[in-house]
Amino acid sequence: DLIASGPTVPDESSFEEAWSILREYGMGPGGSHELPPAVIDVIREGNAAEKALDNSVIHPAFKLVDDKARRTSETVLVGNNRAAVLAAAEEAEKLGYSPAILGTRFDGEASCVGGSLVAMADHLCNKDTMYPIAATPAALISGGETIVNLPQNCKGRGGRNQELALAAALKMNEMNLKGCCLASIGTDGTDGPTDAAGAIVDSKTVDDDVSRSSALKALSDHDSYDFLNERGCLVMTGPTGTNVADVCITLIR
Repeated sequence: DLIASGPTVPDESSFEEAWSILREYGMGPGGSHELPPAVIDVIREGNAAEKALDNSVIHPAFKLVDDKARRTSETVLVGNNRAAVLAAAEEAEKLGYSPAILGTRFDGEASCVGGSLVAMADHLCNKDTMYPIAATPAALISGGETIVNLPQNCKGRGGRNQELALAAALKMNEMNLKGCCLASIGTDGTDGPTDAAGAIVDSKTVDDDVSRSSALKALSDHDSYDFLNERGCLVMTGPTGTNVADVCITLIR
């Protein structure tokens, strides 16, 4: 019930819980990861107000009014990942593909998800496949947000969508898969701390021993941005003004 990128959307947690997290992870005053004073002040004052049962000090967006059943801010949901995935499926159908929506809760390590999506595509590329999830040409569409576990002092540049795409390109090369491409895009137009929204890859992204060696190193170093940028695979949209997680589309001829 918490929207991390929605600071005015109340949730059911307390200021006391937030203050405990600040102290536990060194984000409070004098901590090794100290947050900006303004953030600390809001949480400190809210924590004190909660303990004193003083509703007047709490941030306006989080105040309760009347019988404490209604908050002073109202939130209306106008879009979500499901809407983005459905729109992608509708567009794919207009372009002559048979869309198959795989779900909107994809998560887990980005590189693993990329490999799994390519394995599904390989299954469909086999014309003798029994019980296919879609007729070819097909569009496998999924939504959600993957993760990338970074080691300490990692100097690589990229994001979860770029890492997913790079892993997918390597899997295509490993399986000698042709007639397939994959795009993984962040709907906010920003993937990780980069100016790319994501990337599009196909069987030509990694097509020989030299590029495979470079791709493996880039994946190991979590440096997908530079590898994909050199091959013209990055998708640059700029900020889109919305954020409903990621959308991944795999097209199979």
